[in-house]
Amino acid sequence: MDIPASSKYKIIQKMTQRDNNLLNITWLCSAAGVSRSGYYHYLETEDLRLQREEQDQKDFLIILEAFMFRGYNKGARGIYMRLLHIDPPVNMNIKKIRRLMKKFGLFCPIRKANPYRRMAKALRTSNVAPNLLNREFEKHGPRAVLLTDITYIINGKAPRCYMSTIIDGCTKELLAWVLSDSLEIDFVLETVNQLIEDHGISLTAKTLINSDQGVHYTSIKFIQLIKDSELRQSMSRKANCWDNAPQESFYGHMKDEIDISQCMKYADIHQAISDWTDYYNNERYQWDLARLAPVEYYKYMLTGEYPLRIPKAKGKD
Repeated sequence: MDIPASSKYKIIQKMTQRDNNLLNITWLCSAAGVSRSGYYHYLETEDLRLQREEQDQKDFLIILEAFMFRGYNKGARGIYMRLLHIDPPVNMNIKKIRRLMKKFGLFCPIRKANPYRRMAKALRTSNVAPNLLNREFEKHGPRAVLLTDITYIINGKAPRCYMSTIIDGCTKELLAWVLSDSLEIDFVLETVNQLIEDHGISLTAKTLINSDQGVHYTSIKFIQLIKDSELRQSMSRKANCWDNAPQESFYGHMKDEIDISQCMKYADIHQAISDWTDYYNNERYQWDLARLAPVEYYKYMLTGEYPLRIPKAKGKD
């Protein structure tokens, strides 16, 4: 393992400061494989290093506060975007954030692959809608493409429950969600009704709602509700999760970030999810949404007014 030169200089300095030291600096530098001039430069810049260390500690405290905001851990990009949203904003270089996270041992858990199979693959009817979406999640703007799906919520303590969601494919905003302790179709229908009640005014006859080919979405009740709501129905191709990728990504992030390990009751899980969904929509900033949260990005798309007091960030980086 290579030892940094600064560590060798520190050892040489300690040895020369010992009362019983009989070795000269030239020999010590030669034995350590470092230059004598480099060692003296190390001594001359000690005050500067102390200043840098003090500044690193101050900056890390700012990073740590952003990392722990709302109780959800964040990676370097998430911290960078959180700092841009504080008052006054802090525009800290993302490379510096990564350096200080590594230096002080601050790590964000890496997302793991979803261990659950897509539910109800075999439970299909012949009522399969065509794939009108064709993965054009953002092309048509906000509220033009909606994505819906169902996921399991399990922690081994509370009763198993299921979550039905609808998100905006363009802004990634969570528009409606319902938690249920049953897989009966009612909670999926309730999700659509919630969507219409809360966001119906922003939807049009061209708005597309895309799902998988699960039994809930091929049911007569769901198909009729979509028609009555004057929406267009689209379905992903069989066993192709990429056709609904933003929705799958949403569930992945939620399960990585939310902590339900201590939830003992259904109501506890509901409260934990409710808190996270509010955080997700309003304060969980996304790199590809111009460093904004989904609700912020939706307003930005409508008004053209960028809310941050820095040059407008590009959508992709």
